[in-house]
Parts: sequence; structure tokens; C-alpha cells
Amino acid sequence: MPEEDGPTGAGPVVPVALARQQALDRLLALDARGELTTGHVRLVADAVGVSLRTVWRWLAAARTEGRTGARQRERFTVTPQLHARLVLWCGNAAAVHRELLAEARAAAGTTGSNDDGGHADTGEAAPLAVPSLATLHRAIRRDLNPGQRAALVGGERARRGHDVHLRRPRQWRNACWEGDHKHVPVEVDLHGQLVCPWVTWFIDCATNAVTGLAITPHTPSRDAILAALRTAIARDEPDGPYGPVGSLPALVRIDRGKDFLSRTVASALGAFAVPVHDLPAYTPHLKGTVENLNRCAERMFFASLPRYTHAPTASVRRRDRAKDDTAPLTFTAFVQLLLDWVHWWNTEHTSAALAGRTPVQAWLEDPTPIEDPTPGQLWAFTMEDDGTARTLTSSGVYWRGRYYVGNWMQGLADDGIKVRIRYLPHHAHEIEVVDAVTGTHLGAAHLSDAASDEQRAAVRRTRSAEQRRLKKALAAAERLRTERFAAVTTARTPEPLQALTAAEAEEELAAAGSRDLRALALPGLLPHAPVPDGWVLPRPAAMPRREPSSQQPPPSAETDPPQ
Repeated sequence: MPEEDGPTGAGPVVPVALARQQALDRLLALDARGELTTGHVRLVADAVGVSLRTVWRWLAAARTEGRTGARQRERFTVTPQLHARLVLWCGNAAAVHRELLAEARAAAGTTGSNDDGGHADTGEAAPLAVPSLATLHRAIRRDLNPGQRAALVGGERARRGHDVHLRRPRQWRNACWEGDHKHVPVEVDLHGQLVCPWVTWFIDCATNAVTGLAITPHTPSRDAILAALRTAIARDEPDGPYGPVGSLPALVRIDRGKDFLSRTVASALGAFAVPVHDLPAYTPHLKGTVENLNRCAERMFFASLPRYTHAPTASVRRRDRAKDDTAPLTFTAFVQLLLDWVHWWNTEHTSAALAGRTPVQAWLEDPTPIEDPTPGQLWAFTMEDDGTARTLTSSGVYWRGRYYVGNWMQGLADDGIKVRIRYLPHHAHEIEVVDAVTGTHLGAAHLSDAASDEQRAAVRRTRSAEQRRLKKALAAAERLRTERFAAVTTARTPEPLQALTAAEAEEELAAAGSRDLRALALPGLLPHAPVPDGWVLPRPAAMPRREPSSQQPPPSAETDPPQ
């Protein structure tokens, strides 16, 4: 209870309960030493604002009952057993109250009770020891805090919404970075298909500056993290979308995603002696800087783009995305717009947390020294090593069943040169080649027989057609597999819809049997053509040869057989 000024303005009014406890402790101490006088009691009465008789009554209760506060009356409380019932009913207090009433009636052996605890029988019965529904509601509000009440309905996720989180002290630039993936709720066009891109970015916690990002049209993996790290660490484009921010951080804070915790990311950052702090799962408040960036990007940028999937609608029904005729952005246009927004965020957007400065201004005004890696270290330690020495031949470098060539290979083939390759995960179209002995970077190599854009588009169309065909077949099979039942209003076994009669079942089985016999028959069977002249037909040895009579000529190719 906040302190209030008294009516005379002499000083703050102390709450009576607190003043009573403090005064009684002092008076009891004086009484134990035999120094208590009426003057002491009168001073306490004047200070608290009660009568002298009231203070003497407080002292009597403290001596006899041992209490210094008001007498606590008995009231209904939420016990652990009752709390378990509330959890079982997902916070439905009325259902718990009905259950308590039913158990009390069963224990008392009475029937015909109403919900208020009374009895409809003519005879008198003992009242039920169950509080009213209003008393139960008051006990829940008094004994359970808002977080606990929210957990009854929404579980741990809802309870966390009422937690209080600490704030980390603001440090210096590059003291800590935070990285995360963000699923962009915007549909963009990529080769005729609508996709929702993913953004992988890193942000400096001290200046709120976005140091680097990578965009993929699909779920990102460790290759997107390495590409974003390379962009964040390199500062070779001061006029680029990120400005002069970057270099090597002292710490990188990430969540427990499998891609962030991969060996590739750990080795890339470990090579620069940068520790990676992986946070516990489902704790977004521990990396609040990048989570705030995700929220600001959606509210300040993604919400203004066409085909934003979280846009409000005038209908209560869920929006059918297939019927949206808004022209989508191309993937290239979306990437350019996102880079422009990041440049605006770093160079023009101000915030109260930075005392009205932009992230770039806060970065430049920080005197903390930075350390930039050499270009050779940057490309080498953000790629995976194949780990095998290979021979450079006239066909190029052989890796994973394919040959890679580069212009720098001219004049070096068939000389027994051993090389090793480095590559970005999932980027099989290009590799980097280094000398296996000296470790010197020789150059990049590309696929020797890479398909053209038209060929890749044709392959994608074929794959899409096969996918649609399979989806249609699976849907047809699911319709055949799913058996529908009639709705029931009582506790009985539901009857299947489209039930067959015995006659219909026999008819269908007979038809199926005849279809099986027809399937065994040879389709399109034609009679043999007449035997040509000059052919001698074989005759069985057991049958005697019959001489043709003069009245009936032998059948030939020109005469038809007798009918």
C-alpha cells in the first residue's frame, strides 16, 4: 500500500497493520524489561491513530495469544488437491465445483440436491461441506497469481507471458552478437512458384546494428549461417547495406538449433577463437536483441509488402491464399528491398535505447578497437574442407562424381599436382581449390557440364508434374481408405454410411469374379486364317486316313468349309 500524506500534512500515514506490528514488538520488549508505562502506550496510540484502549487490547492479545496482528479467520483455500483438479479441468472452476458437490452427496448418501447445496427431499439433511461457486472463485483469485491462473488454461507457454525478465547491461561494440532465423510471412515468386523466404541474420547487441544476413527461399541450413557470418565479419563494403559495422565478435549467442550447433559453424567460429554460447531451448528472452529485430522487421517492413500472409481480413473465415490475385514480388526484388530496409535500420533509424542515435552512429562513437581478419582467413575458415587430396587432371578436379574446371587450371593438368577442395554446404555448383602441400589458394572451379537455365526449368516442371500426380493419387487412395460413419446421439457403435445389402454384396462379388476370369482371357483373340495350298497338316498316328469320296471334294483354300 503506498504511503499517503496525513490530513495535517505532518508526514506519511503508515498502514495500521504494519504500525501495529512494529509498535507491539517495541512495547513487548519494554514490558519484558519492566519499563512499559502508560506514556509509551499513549505515544503508540497517537502515532497509529487509535484509542489508548485499543493499544492495551493489542497488548493483551499479544501476551495471551502470542499474535501481533489481526485474528485470522478461517476461510476456504486452494489446496494442492484442489489445484490438481483445476489443472485436470483446464481451469474450469464450475466443473470442479460440480464434481465436489457430487462427491459430497455421494459421501452423505443423499439425493435430489440442487447446485446450491440444498436438498429437494422433505426430510432435513446435513449441509454439504462444499463452498459456493463464488467462494471458490475468490479463493482461486486470492491463492493463485495471474501466471498460475493462465497456466491452468494455456500451460507453460501462457504462464511465461506473466514472467519478469532481467535486462543485460549494455556493453561495447562486438562484445556479443546474436543470431537467429526468421521466417518471412510474405509470398514471393521464384521461377513461377510462390515461396516464403527465410532470413538468417546477426545483430550487434551493444549498438543494435545488423552486421550481416543471408536469404534463402527454403528452410535455411548451415550454408546460410556461413554466408551470413562471412557477410557480417567482412567490412570490405563501407558503402554497402550494413555500413562500416562488422569484424570479429567476442561472443556469439544463438539458440539450440541443429544448424547453428553443427560442426561446420563451430569450426568456422572456433578458427577465429570466437566462443559460441548456445542458449537453452524455448528461451527467446535470453536473446532479446535479435528477437526484437524479428518483431520490428515484421511490423515495420514485412507488413507493408504485397501478399503478406498475416494481414487482417474483413471476413471471419481464414483467407484462401489460392484466390489472392495480388501480384507477388519476385525473389530478387524482395532481397533488394530487404537490403534497403537493413541499410535504413543501420543508418537512419533511431531509438531511445541508443539516446536518439542510429546504430551506425553508436558504432562509430564507440572507441573499442576492432580486429579484421585477412581475406584469406575469411574465405578459408567459413567453408568446409573435403579432407582428401585429389589429382588435377585434364578433365579438372573430380569430386562427388562430377568434374570441376576453372580458367586458372590451364597448363597445370596431368602434372601430378595434388589439390584439396573447400566448399559451402549444399553449394555443389562451385568449389574452392587449394594446393594440398602448401595450402595456397589456387582459385575457384565450376561444374564442367552444368545444365542451362532452360534445362533446369524443364526439370523443375517435370518434378512439379510428378508431385501433382502423386498428390492426386494419394488423395484418391485416402478417399477410398476413409470410411465414414453415421452420427450417433446415444452411446452405441456408429453404423457405416453407404452400407451394402446382402444382395448387393453378392452381386459385387460375382462381378469381381467374372472380371477376374475376363482378365485371364487373352484379349483380341482372332481365328486362324485358312491353310494355304501346299501345306501338309500333321495327322495323329492313331487315326486312320480317310480317302475322299467322289461325291464330296476335299476342302481347299478356295472353297468354304461346310456349315
